[in-house]
Amino acid sequence: MTQDHALSQLQQWLNAHIIGQQALVERLLIALLADGHLLVEGAPGLAKTKAIKTLADGIDATFQRVQFTPDLLPGDVTGTDIYRPETGEFTFQAGPIFHNLVLADEINRAPAKVQSALLEAMAERQVSVGSNTLPLPELFMVMATQNPLEQEGTYPLPEAQLDRFLMHVNVDYPDAEAELTILRRVRAEAQGDIPQPEVISPAQILAARQEILRLHMAEPVEQYLVQLVVATRQAAALDPELGQWLEVGASPRATIALDRCARAHAWLQGRDYVSPDDVQAVAHDVLRHRLILSFEAEADGVAKDRVIDRLLQVVPVA
Repeated sequence: MTQDHALSQLQQWLNAHIIGQQALVERLLIALLADGHLLVEGAPGLAKTKAIKTLADGIDATFQRVQFTPDLLPGDVTGTDIYRPETGEFTFQAGPIFHNLVLADEINRAPAKVQSALLEAMAERQVSVGSNTLPLPELFMVMATQNPLEQEGTYPLPEAQLDRFLMHVNVDYPDAEAELTILRRVRAEAQGDIPQPEVISPAQILAARQEILRLHMAEPVEQYLVQLVVATRQAAALDPELGQWLEVGASPRATIALDRCARAHAWLQGRDYVSPDDVQAVAHDVLRHRLILSFEAEADGVAKDRVIDRLLQVVPVA
């Protein structure tokens, strides 16, 4: 089975299990193919946790779920040195971060010191414990979830942590038709009537990543991509209303993320080139968590998606 066909089959299988959340499934695959991490925000019961667990079932890779709580310690995530009395030595006990796919469930329920334990792992793909630096698997992705409804007992993610996520995806409730399908699917799963997927290997995913990097991107599309990000830092010169809304724009990491995500989106659509439509398709999820709005925008209830909509309107397409 070719990489294209394998990933297409995986996407179809995910859509059959994660009903009514096609956008979430697509973003999961984009993050996987773009070698990035995903922050998913939505109310309880919207298949956030199920999505990555189902993805793990379709890949020949290890998976670990970490429930973030206020009493979680950094060592509970990264691992720690354990003293062995029988040998008189310390040995390292690896934490859950050393798996291929890691679910950081309700990440905003843990304090900043635990959240910061993920920074090095997500950015550098390594973990430092004491004097040792240990590499993480080549295939490594963190999907973090957070619930926007509950604010008590939560800790906002710092900007440095947010910027490590490739995309920030909002999920909403399914429609009535999708919910009926969910009901029937859960009933079938309880009866054991759901077939297992054809598992793909990490090597196939890594090969697909190389294909994606070789996709053709014309220079005007590159310029358009860069101008979108630069416009977030020079908003006032571009559009007075946009200038009033934006306090801090996106960093060059956003440019890199936009490029990788647009390429993965084009590849999943079966094309060998990247168009401005691919850039626009992923712009909201790539920029949503990287923009800091002004006090006036917050006071007026201006959502970040509205700001990005305006950005796409005022920056000319290549």
